[in-house]
Amino acid sequence: MAVIANDFFQHVDDFFDYRKRIYEISPQTIRSNRVDLGLFEKFIKSIKEKIINGTVAIGFQYYLKNQRDNCGASINRKLFALRSYGNFLKLYGVSGADALPFYDVLKIRQGYRKRPSALTQEQIGILFKSIDDDTILGIRDYAAYALMYQLGLRVGEVHELNLADLDLENNKISVMGKGKKPRTLHMNDELIKILSQYLAVRDQFYNNWLTPALFVSKKGNRLAIRTMEDNFNKILKSPSFNVPFKVTCHTLRHSLASHLNDKDVDILIIQSILGHATSRSTEPYIHPSHDRIRKALEKLPGVKFVKELIRKGELNLRFQSGRRSDSGRADNAFRPKKE
Repeated sequence: MAVIANDFFQHVDDFFDYRKRIYEISPQTIRSNRVDLGLFEKFIKSIKEKIINGTVAIGFQYYLKNQRDNCGASINRKLFALRSYGNFLKLYGVSGADALPFYDVLKIRQGYRKRPSALTQEQIGILFKSIDDDTILGIRDYAAYALMYQLGLRVGEVHELNLADLDLENNKISVMGKGKKPRTLHMNDELIKILSQYLAVRDQFYNNWLTPALFVSKKGNRLAIRTMEDNFNKILKSPSFNVPFKVTCHTLRHSLASHLNDKDVDILIIQSILGHATSRSTEPYIHPSHDRIRKALEKLPGVKFVKELIRKGELNLRFQSGRRSDSGRADNAFRPKKE
């Protein structure tokens, strides 16, 4: 027995109310899960399927991979949302919920996951110079993105910040991370200066006194995640900023981790700054620079041994280009022997 498609989507609002009130799931996670369930509902309607069974679950995976080009992690997340919702339907006593197939779908290994990229420090500099800090909106956005880069905050964490979370006197800021896990981070003098410049103009935002939020929108509300992302995308269109990969607000977080790693900061420290539960979660954020890779290769015993032989004059390497003959070939060029 399977769940009828129309019955399957009847309790979505109850599900999210349950997760929000009992498990205190973050608003951003709620929004993401709503999108995931909405995408599944759209898929069901597109194939005109009337029941939710294993064939539908497999078809949804094909749809996500082939038509939407989702990576393994993204597909896993969507199936986890469906699995959680299916479990809720069981508890709710929906007929046929015990036969939902989502628990039988294997988790996808991360083999075809696209590794996120990081910006160089030079690219970070160009990015921030592209922000118009002559306007109050530009000053606000500059401060928001500075928090994402200098402290590695998620866009959702910046969204949730309140004025009361700032302790400028002691150079500290309190951040509420994923899973309601709080952490306190140190702010350097540069970041304090950037935030102070924003706070000096915050009272120019409409109805700013009505919200405890640190960052305020033009309409006097808490600055939305979508607005921060949209404004960031506008900055990326600057003619002076050009990179060969996709850049998002989250790229700033990856970039911080990589730059700290290049400065030999311990991975446990980076883990603490980013608010990860384990260092395993931190590892994908670290992208060693080409210069760091080059220096590491030069420390290999074989490379060091050859360098020492060259220094002592015991090994003389010559790179001879050879003179060109009339035929255009190098006289001393290697020619394979004829059989």
